[in-house]
Amino acid sequence: MPRRLIQLLAGLVLYGISDSMLLVAGLGLDPWDVLHQGLSRRTGIPVGTWVIIVGALVMLLWIPLRQRPGVGTLCNVILIGAVIDVALAVVAPPHSLPVRAVVMVSGVVLNGVATGLYIGAGLGPGPRDGIMTGFAARGHSLRVVRTAIEATVLLVGWLLGGTVGLGTVVYAACIGPLAHIFVPLFSRSSPARPRVSRSPAESASARTASAASSRRRR
Repeated sequence: MPRRLIQLLAGLVLYGISDSMLLVAGLGLDPWDVLHQGLSRRTGIPVGTWVIIVGALVMLLWIPLRQRPGVGTLCNVILIGAVIDVALAVVAPPHSLPVRAVVMVSGVVLNGVATGLYIGAGLGPGPRDGIMTGFAARGHSLRVVRTAIEATVLLVGWLLGGTVGLGTVVYAACIGPLAHIFVPLFSRSSPARPRVSRSPAESASARTASAASSRRRR
């Protein structure tokens, strides 16, 4: 658990840094950050603070979907937004287009690494991931749900003044393959338990307990 918690926190801090890199590059953001930036420009509230607010509001939607947050979920809501606000307060945006492009690409890659770290820690999904998997658990296609939610978020964010551009396209094209690489790489699954042979009486008792547990869950 200590190693998993350290990995979780490292992933969330890196995620906030990578989001900040996309923001300072100014070449386009991922859909949720387009929304956060649009809300920030409309209200004057910092982007990172909106990350926290939106994350908390999204978690309210977990209630009807019967999703259960983990410690990673709660840390996700608070830590990423806090890191973004700190980073944007101390880092000056680059002006050269080549430098901005390098910062943008680096931000996308680091975002993929960060995703692998915090998801691989196995301590709970982020609030936005949880809402997608919650709908998918009710028989909807995860791909369709994710596309619909992120397209809606992107459109609303763009209408509010968030930045949509090359970085948005690069992020959409690369984050899936990057997550496919880094989530398994950093995954900390529990070691397999050795099988123990049971007597017929023990096996029958285990089957009865399993059936009772299944009925309770229903």
